[in-house]
Amino acid sequence: MGPFIHGTEHLAVDMDALRLAQTTPATWTESSTTPGLDSDSDQSDSILSITQADEEEWQDLEPDDDEEKLEFISLLDGHKFKDIPSMFGYCKERFGLDFLKTVSELALDDVDLIKLINYIRFEVKNGNGIPNIDDARHFADGEYMLPALEDDALLRCTDDILELAEYEYPRSRVQKSATVDATYNGKTAEERLRDEKGKTQQLQKQLDLVQRVLDQEITERRTRFEYGEPGPKVAVEDDSHYFRSYQYNDVHQTMLKDAVRTESYRDFIYSNPHLFKDKVVLDVGCGTGILSMFCARAGARKVIAVDNSEILHKALQNVWENGLEKVISCEFGKIEEINLSVKEVDIIVSEWMGYCLLYEAMLDSVIYARDHFLKPGGLMIPSHCTLRLAPVVDSDYRSAEIDFWNSVYGFKMTAMLDSVGDDVAIRSFEEEHLCGDSVAFLHLNLNTCTTQDLSFVGRNWEVVVKMDVEQLDGFAIWFDTFFTTNPTAEIFPPDVEAEAWNRLKAEDVTKGKELAFTTGPFGRGTHWQQGMLMIAHLKGNPRAVPLKKGQVIKGTIGYKKRAVNSRELDIDMKWDAGDPDEQGKKEAGRKVWFMR
Repeated sequence: MGPFIHGTEHLAVDMDALRLAQTTPATWTESSTTPGLDSDSDQSDSILSITQADEEEWQDLEPDDDEEKLEFISLLDGHKFKDIPSMFGYCKERFGLDFLKTVSELALDDVDLIKLINYIRFEVKNGNGIPNIDDARHFADGEYMLPALEDDALLRCTDDILELAEYEYPRSRVQKSATVDATYNGKTAEERLRDEKGKTQQLQKQLDLVQRVLDQEITERRTRFEYGEPGPKVAVEDDSHYFRSYQYNDVHQTMLKDAVRTESYRDFIYSNPHLFKDKVVLDVGCGTGILSMFCARAGARKVIAVDNSEILHKALQNVWENGLEKVISCEFGKIEEINLSVKEVDIIVSEWMGYCLLYEAMLDSVIYARDHFLKPGGLMIPSHCTLRLAPVVDSDYRSAEIDFWNSVYGFKMTAMLDSVGDDVAIRSFEEEHLCGDSVAFLHLNLNTCTTQDLSFVGRNWEVVVKMDVEQLDGFAIWFDTFFTTNPTAEIFPPDVEAEAWNRLKAEDVTKGKELAFTTGPFGRGTHWQQGMLMIAHLKGNPRAVPLKKGQVIKGTIGYKKRAVNSRELDIDMKWDAGDPDEQGKKEAGRKVWFMR
């Protein structure tokens, strides 16, 4: 029985009645017409009807009054029939399509039969005429498991059709069965049915995702129509806007084109196929599915790709287009809410990092996945991250963002300076902009860290100024990401920078199988860039003091989720460059920057 049937009573073919009917001369009459078809068409376009004398022999073909009465629509046009033999007879006589002979010669089972029916209907619907059905490869794709015709009665009667084909053409079926079996690599009908049901479930998920998008759009339009713009307010903790921002192509294109990011994941996964061989992998926030496909290609037995954005339906298409649907399954929803198809996984892979590492708070979800689904000793990819900061000086940026307001086409607009520098600016620095060494102020081991580690206050840091500068313009923040093969290992030395660690790993026993990348000014550029915490010195402000080479700057830094939106950040920093100079001026202060 086809997978689209759910407890429906259907019309059975009585083979004894069929034999009796075939001994009686038959006449052709027009059963019905469909709107848009010419009712005065050639009378040869007709169906086989049974004479009155034989009609009693067909009574068990007629449904009882309390059974569902089915109509069988022709495979090649809109004509409707009350029984299956009449419909196939019509297709054979009018169009020369001997469907039953094909079913017998190709030794089709019920899965193939469903595909063949849908294949023919799709081809006709697309205006391609009568399709070639002599080769099963034409309709072997899993997409033909989805019905081309809504509520197609033929799909409810696959057993009857196979029985009818066996009766009509018994020899052809036996003669060609061996050849067809070879085409399907020796798989039994039961095995193929199980495979195709899995494919059908994946396709149904894709349809469900599309329906979800449509339902959401309809709801929003109805809300705007009934209540006017802008619609109901979104609750503070409702982060649907966050997931919606990832449903569009541009953000994913930006991330995929970030070669540092994408190639680091790819190189680690492909360099360690032994870690993925026959393993179950969970991809948290899969996006387009690129990391899932890397894992599948590396030998994973099963990959579960989870995302709560509508981008997932494109990920599903990407998986199918690359022939990985037997390995990768796509699950829609928040990782905290969905029910996974497995109890535990061997590996968790995720690209969760935001600007200044913790913006968007996706790491919380990855930690939840680790605590609920990762088996003991399982692997986290990536495994470690460090946050770093360094003092910066950039007179050009200062001029563009601060001095600009002192003269705007000949007018002073210093009132605009009130909020300058309140937000973290995402930009790229050159190495020359760093006036001091960098220091790591947060170490995260993804195998052990908790969500409590992601909000902190008063972390101490200390840097040394490496050049004379006329004034300090702010601080740059970036992160390094590490990929290790041992879930119990720590990064050593703890404050090592990514590039230096890569050089160490190229020489030790791992031979490049472990790696790291940086988002800082010393490496290739990434889409994360760096976050600038700008000190908004006004021109001539006595607090803008020069710094000397060798001078030490000490301070503290804290990260806190914003009260208005838990995916946004407040970054609180204190800094102090030591004793005042001869004029009593001192570089020191405290400021809170927003990431929103």
